[in-house]
Amino acid sequence: MSAEIDPIGYDEDDAVKYIQNYLPQELKGKFSNDEINYIIDIIYEFYEDKGLLDESSSDDEVIDIDEDELTAFVLKNTKKDKLKDFTADEITFIIQGELAYCESIDIFE
Repeated sequence: MSAEIDPIGYDEDDAVKYIQNYLPQELKGKFSNDEINYIIDIIYEFYEDKGLLDESSSDDEVIDIDEDELTAFVLKNTKKDKLKDFTADEITFIIQGELAYCESIDIFE
């Protein structure tokens, strides 16, 4: 995915609701809002570590988000913090829901 991330207008509560609705039927209700919010925090930690939130970057700069790398980063952190035993597929759905939320509010320009 190529985009520039502009977190202005991002609302974590709305993002969590969006992701809960985005999840496939078999995963609905499986994660608490706090768990999803925690994963969102890890996602943004990844963005920060990669310099994707750096305000000094050029407006013309294209940013590629490697979803596999992001999934691995989130899984590593959830295991390290002993949050819950998430599967890669579960994390992927949450990440895809978060990215879809960002697109729905035009964070990716």
